[in-house]
Amino acid sequence: MSDPVSESQGRLPDTALASLPLSLPAEQRAAFEAAYATPTRAYHNIGHVAEVLRHYADVAAGPGWRQPREVALAVLYHDAIYDAGRRDNEARSALLARDHIARWLAGEGIDADRVAELIELTARHGAIARDDVDEETRLFLDGDMAILGAEPSAFDAYDRGIAAEYRGHVPGPLFRLNRRRFLKALLKRERIFLSDHYHQRFDAAARNNLRRAITTKR
Repeated sequence: MSDPVSESQGRLPDTALASLPLSLPAEQRAAFEAAYATPTRAYHNIGHVAEVLRHYADVAAGPGWRQPREVALAVLYHDAIYDAGRRDNEARSALLARDHIARWLAGEGIDADRVAELIELTARHGAIARDDVDEETRLFLDGDMAILGAEPSAFDAYDRGIAAEYRGHVPGPLFRLNRRRFLKALLKRERIFLSDHYHQRFDAAARNNLRRAITTKR
């Protein structure tokens, strides 16, 4: 169970940290939490990280991870830099992850290239084919997109959060047009989720949520 107070204050709950296969120095934890605190975010915040970590733990208990530490760090840092409307958020987040690994986890044998690769791939959600990536990458990317198959109330909160983040950065009509195009493109895909693990659990719910979002007047 997550700690909503901690998440709303920008701190990753200790329960979420417990799922990590490595220990983070206090300075590193404070630094990445500070990154998520700016700018103010309605969805891509520390609460989102906690949710993806819950999916990370679920996979760890099921299919498992080949590089658990690298994937965990990618989860932690994948949205560390986020300015709505910018095209380099993922690349900048990957650079921050590399910097923090070099600063606080040097000598731990972390494959920083793999961490950066996973983070940068999140820029291509909806455009990656199943055969483009390996199974571990599929599971990581699907965990980030699992919100699509969440309960309707959670999905709706996510949808409102994305709109709130873009408000003031992109004109409303343009945002709504592009958002509907993105959701329609996801719905048209043969598989919304790349891995069998997520496809079997969330495909039907995700399609219901997407149809509802597309047909709801905004």
